[in-house]
Amino acid sequence: MRTTIRLSDDLLHRAKKKAAEQGRTLTSLIEEGLKTMLAESRAAKRTRVQLPISKASGGTLPGVDLNRSSDLQDRMEEP
Repeated sequence: MRTTIRLSDDLLHRAKKKAAEQGRTLTSLIEEGLKTMLAESRAAKRTRVQLPISKASGGTLPGVDLNRSSDLQDRMEEP
């Protein structure tokens, strides 16, 4: 597919130079850069986060039902 993009003169010059050094087309250089950036974005979204496990005891405050968001909202609004 053909498309038009706007690049700064400096960026275009550097990209053309890099493509020539590697013996490839500017298109293939841009495609590889986009694929790499998109793959990194996808991988970053899949990174698992290890959450600490609390050793605290107690539970919820009396009268708070975790299945009712209004109970939680009421508690948060109390002074």
